[in-house]
Amino acid sequence: MKVEFPYSALVKDTVKNFKGMRWSRTHRCYYAPYSRSLFLEFYAYLRKHHYFVDYEQVASTRPMPKLRKVEPRITKPELLKGDSIIYFKEYKEYLTGLRHSASTITTYTNFIADFLLFVGNRPLGSIDNTMVQRFVEQLVINKGYSISSHRQLISAIKHFGERFTISGIEVTNLQRPKRQKRLPVVLSQQEVIVLLRCTANLKHRMALALIYSAGLRISELLKLKTGDTDLERRQIRIHQAKGRKDRYVILAESIVPLLQNYLATYRPPNYLIEGVGGGPYSAQSVRNFLRRSCRKAGIKKHITPHSLRHSYATHLIENGVGLRYVQELLGHAKPETTMIYTHIAKKDLLQIRSPLDDAVLHLLEPDKYPSKASLSGRF
Repeated sequence: MKVEFPYSALVKDTVKNFKGMRWSRTHRCYYAPYSRSLFLEFYAYLRKHHYFVDYEQVASTRPMPKLRKVEPRITKPELLKGDSIIYFKEYKEYLTGLRHSASTITTYTNFIADFLLFVGNRPLGSIDNTMVQRFVEQLVINKGYSISSHRQLISAIKHFGERFTISGIEVTNLQRPKRQKRLPVVLSQQEVIVLLRCTANLKHRMALALIYSAGLRISELLKLKTGDTDLERRQIRIHQAKGRKDRYVILAESIVPLLQNYLATYRPPNYLIEGVGGGPYSAQSVRNFLRRSCRKAGIKKHITPHSLRHSYATHLIENGVGLRYVQELLGHAKPETTMIYTHIAKKDLLQIRSPLDDAVLHLLEPDKYPSKASLSGRF
């Protein structure tokens, strides 16, 4: 909800004292999270302070949603009963003891909650690989899981079998489907510049520029602290990234003025890209404003924050940077992971001429074909 008015100290004090109202340095206006109830409450607040609201001047980009009662969402672990609750808690503690990341623990425990609901009150000793196979088939078919989700599901059950050895699950006989060999979607360098130019919000532009210029994962971006950037050495320190590894990446010279402008404007005290209340920014918010920027830039490709990381790696290889250096900058444990970018780097491929081009050039030789017919002409 955006609020604009001709400058008046009295009006300013009234508006900014309304609950949830904040000032946007980028758009130079006051704003608050939109909801119909807050919208109407703001009108009542203005009338109470003897302000006239001209309803004809109210601009709306979407219809007002109807008020409805939202039922509390019941999570899958809350549906568990009896011994299943104990198994679930012990499984979660087991994953925590293995030092898995919070996202991995959430994913695996959700799968196991589904599995325990499927098993019901059966004793652990009666659970075998046949039952696991039936569960996997049912879940994959009903929910349409991708191959990567299918692999995570099998990994979660393998951990379950390792934790509860009294079950009849033979972990070594559980097979994951083969990985899909998909080439990542990348942007051209020109598309990256257009994308950044179409991102008007300073914080949003800073976030996207950092991801691309340093090849960051979205989780690495959101964990960056203000002290992790070294302007003198042109470096960014990535702390405990995937695989619990630290690394340094390059801070692009062209991003320094943008970074200085951002720090002077927002003055984040803790996280570099800070969310509401001083906490880390939301990953979903990054995906949302990236989608809006792509729409403004006229980019039709399906672009995610990780696509900017893919683009960074591809452009490095196209610029002649060695594979070993790219692996180090990306923080890959294995060179095989980095080698996928050699399949989409186009520098060498563009030097190869299609046989169709050779045929057309042969056709246009004046000694043999005086008419110089082109491919688009009539023969």
